[in-house]
Amino acid sequence: MISSLPSTSTFQLPTSTPPPTKTLTLITPYSISHQFPCKKPIKNTTFKIQSSPSSHMIEKETAETHRPDTFLRDSDGGSSVEAGSIRARFEKMIREAQDSVCAAIEAADGGAKFKEDVWSRPGGGGGISRVLQDGAVWEKAGVNVSVVYGVMPPEAYRAANPAANAAENGNFKPEPVPFFAAGVSSVLHPKNPFAPTLHFNYRYFETDARKDAPGAPRSWWFGGGTDLTPAYIFEEDVKHFHTVQKNACDKFDPSFYPRFKKWCDDYFYIKHRNERRGLGGIFFDDLNDYDQEMLLSFATECANSVVDAYIPIIERRKDTPFTDKHKAWQQLRRGRYVEFNLVYDRGTTFGLKTGGRIESILVSLPLTARWEYDHKPEEGSEEWKLLDACINPKEWV
Repeated sequence: MISSLPSTSTFQLPTSTPPPTKTLTLITPYSISHQFPCKKPIKNTTFKIQSSPSSHMIEKETAETHRPDTFLRDSDGGSSVEAGSIRARFEKMIREAQDSVCAAIEAADGGAKFKEDVWSRPGGGGGISRVLQDGAVWEKAGVNVSVVYGVMPPEAYRAANPAANAAENGNFKPEPVPFFAAGVSSVLHPKNPFAPTLHFNYRYFETDARKDAPGAPRSWWFGGGTDLTPAYIFEEDVKHFHTVQKNACDKFDPSFYPRFKKWCDDYFYIKHRNERRGLGGIFFDDLNDYDQEMLLSFATECANSVVDAYIPIIERRKDTPFTDKHKAWQQLRRGRYVEFNLVYDRGTTFGLKTGGRIESILVSLPLTARWEYDHKPEEGSEEWKLLDACINPKEWV
């Protein structure tokens, strides 16, 4: 999810003690959801995000009246019909995934259509945001793609990639590191409390520094995942969902599903509630310890499996009769969704702290949610079973 930044903005990363800070200049107009991963936190640092005349970067996105064939620069194969670069193939994949998911969502709804906003940046990159609201089936559904070019300081690059430190010899002044990021991101909130919410996101990140640049060698990684957040447990639904994720993983490495399933359970953890946001799925980040072609194929397989994993569940549950009690419980679980996104989600919190485009940042939130004081479901009830599974993750397949 991409959003624009004002020309100058600062934020302070929290620390347990207040030692002196140092300032890093980040020359980029972008706030990137899940696409600016940090393997090692940058502590005690004030970031100053600002535009720079020398960077030739544009601060605000430009609305477009039609979808371009590509958001890539010509140097990345943007004008080539047979573009074969990883960047070009990843962009093609995420745009096809956006199309297929949106078509499936509209078909399941039976009438509502997505509103589409297309934007670009004269300096390179752009995106397509699609949102469907108040349909017959969907309370809110967002499916976005973005392609971004930017520049990060060498200190931030080394924090994201500690291996870069080993390349330094102390005889040079490190330079800013250009980067490329592309991704598809979606959150789907159905109206029926027996139909689960779905989130998925797949992204590719690459630094553009020349291979011999001191302290900033070229680097790349993939990230993403697909996870399910129901208000009520139907074991056949959850098993189906996790089976599709496992099958996608097993095509590439049998260790992927158990590894990424645990990663998902750990990532979507609401610390102040001591519970998970939902019933998991798969999640991975900073993945570059396998062949690049294999990981591109893996990300493609995962993105292409979203419809098969989710739509059969929606078709089974979208017309199930429900009561006001069921709806109230769904709204309470939506409240948990809001809490996680606003308190813990890396992309959301980064965008809010840096003054990003609010509609892009908060597109993942539901239209409605609910908070009740000291609410506790009756032990043994269907609501309690869901909460228990969120507190104590289970193996579903």
